Amino acid sequence: MNQVIDTGEKVTWASDKELFAIVRAELYTAVVGDIMDKMGYLHQFLPPEIRPLRDDMFLVGRAMTVLEADCFEDLPAHGQNPIMQKPFGLMLEALDDLKEDEIYICTGASPSYALWGELMGTRAQKLGAQGAVVNGYSRDTVGLLDLDFPTFSYGKYAQDQAPRGKVIDYRVPLEIEGVRIMPGDIIIGDIDGVCVVPQAIEQEVFERAIEKARGEKVVQKAILEGMSAKDAFDKYGIM
Repeated sequence: MNQVIDTGEKVTWASDKELFAIVRAELYTAVVGDIMDKMGYLHQFLPPEIRPLRDDMFLVGRAMTVLEADCFEDLPAHGQNPIMQKPFGLMLEALDDLKEDEIYICTGASPSYALWGELMGTRAQKLGAQGAVVNGYSRDTVGLLDLDFPTFSYGKYAQDQAPRGKVIDYRVPLEIEGVRIMPGDIIIGDIDGVCVVPQAIEQEVFERAIEKARGEKVVQKAILEGMSAKDAFDKYGIM
């Protein structure tokens, strides 16, 4: 029978800032993903191709969702959609609408050009945003690294979105390879990937993730002191 590990007083938070500070100090995507698995949310990780530009980048914040679509001319002469007549579509409006502690998360385009760059990162950072996650490439890598702005993408590729893609909407539901992302969901990213925590379950997820992360330290100490992996799991139910 597994022992319940008592790691002390239950953690509470009164605001996103308090929660996000706890996440940065104690959590990581693996433990958050484990908890969602146990709750029956089995498909909350974005595809593994979406990686941090630098291994030590970490992000946590609320999703500001952005929908992109391919286009085939920068300013087409024909068409019925006025958005297509705007450079970048609604990308500039979406960027300027970022709020403090939000994450710009973009999908919808074919992965053949960059969806994020240095000037976008500069504006986002100025607005207090916490990072960018794009289902495609990023560019201006040296500049983004100098900004130290957490950026998660397929990697580095300079080909621009300007004549190839436009933002057609933002703050709308998105889906990336079966993972549903709603505006305001919590996004966590680190060296092991990016996971999405739906708002409806966020309280329970983070309470249980903090408990598990602290419990893992107890288990690690027991293993370092000579306990076998099987005995540790039998006793604590954590591995």
